[in-house]
Amino acid sequence: MGALLRWAEADRAAVRGVLSEALVLVPIGATEQHGPHLPTGTDAFLAAAVCERAAEVAAPRAERALLLAPAIPYGASDHHLPFNGTLSLSTQTLLHVLDDLARSIAVQGGKRLVVVNGHGGNVGVCHAFAGAASTRHGLAVAHTDYWRVLAPEDIVPGHAGQFETSMMLAVRGELVQETAARKQPKQVARVSDVDIHSEKVWRDIDGYTDRPELATEGQGDQWFERITNGLADRFVALAKVL
Repeated sequence: MGALLRWAEADRAAVRGVLSEALVLVPIGATEQHGPHLPTGTDAFLAAAVCERAAEVAAPRAERALLLAPAIPYGASDHHLPFNGTLSLSTQTLLHVLDDLARSIAVQGGKRLVVVNGHGGNVGVCHAFAGAASTRHGLAVAHTDYWRVLAPEDIVPGHAGQFETSMMLAVRGELVQETAARKQPKQVARVSDVDIHSEKVWRDIDGYTDRPELATEGQGDQWFERITNGLADRFVALAKVL
């Protein structure tokens, strides 16, 4: 069965020995404001944690080696710049970064790449990258956002709300500050089947959504386990089909 190798901890011979047959896993997050109570590295911490744990669970069952790359800590976060605390790549730059990493993998003999995303602002870029890189570099490329493992009716992930705060309490609880109770944020006007982007919307809700004061470590542990087990199943399946 497969084995788990952490790219940054391996020497060149070890990477060369598995790369041509391995499933390369690349977590990506962001460094951006997460309200007054969560660290700016929340998305990067969570993407790295769920991807690593899922790889550990999947490795004994996978038909090929899993090669875990270092997490990318930056994403497309320009919409959070007005709040400070954000280090953002433009969408064009992020697309180039992902493409350069894919090129690096391909020219060394890699053939299979899975991007595990932990930031909503990266979704469109990851999707565009996967389609282009598969043709440009001859790779089989898969992309998922880790929260998609959960059923939509289970939770609406939001931004720095109950979901992310619970997950951070489970993963890096020492970095979570006490959250004050807040009224339900103002409901954003919506148009069916249309995505609306507005700086005013973010300012109206003070840059974070829903009710983070309802977060608990126990709920975070449950979500973390369900997400990592679900991702592990997907890694096992991808090892068969890519």
